[in-house]
Amino acid sequence: MYKLSGVTTGPIGTNCYTVINDDTKEAILIDATGRAETLLRASEAAEAKVVAILLTHAHFDHVDGVEGLREKLPDVTVIIGEKDAPLMENPSLNLSLAFMGIPVSVKADKTVTDGEILELIGLKIKCIEVPGHTAGGMCYYIESFPFGDSEKKVLFDGDTLFHYSIGRSDFPTGDEDTLINSIKEKLFTLPDSTNVFPGHEGETTIGWEKEYNPNF
Repeated sequence: MYKLSGVTTGPIGTNCYTVINDDTKEAILIDATGRAETLLRASEAAEAKVVAILLTHAHFDHVDGVEGLREKLPDVTVIIGEKDAPLMENPSLNLSLAFMGIPVSVKADKTVTDGEILELIGLKIKCIEVPGHTAGGMCYYIESFPFGDSEKKVLFDGDTLFHYSIGRSDFPTGDEDTLINSIKEKLFTLPDSTNVFPGHEGETTIGWEKEYNPNF
């Protein structure tokens, strides 16, 4: 059995997610901002070990909790898209200096590329590169996510597609046309029933956004 929970935390209210395999007592985190104690609340309650942190993109409000987690989880693997790894190390590009006045620099343990399949905690997770918000933003798609008595299709998409909106493209390495094309070509080709868990605000589905999102 798997559990999925989310917490909104960090300096600008970022959604961070925890996926737990109750059978193996392993967990993964998707994005990490704010205090480690907050980010680990769900996994510790389930007595599960976090084995990996999957980062959707390099902006500080999705990665500034990584070092605090590393202090508590020395064996954890930090994963990000290959093209966003240099941004994550650069405080000017990851916006930490501009927004917080405090430099944040994080190094990845592993980088992934478009179409790569990660096998973690018993799940197959497809990496979908979605440039536009940043140069190498990465969505993580689970085609078969056991949830209760059914299976769901789940997408963690960071700041690419929101409920009734899309991510900003006016930051370093962002581009509006590229972002829109990424969503059309990479995300809107997923099944309409896919549950989308974004980096801010509430969840949605691919079908709903295809039908009603005013940007398309």
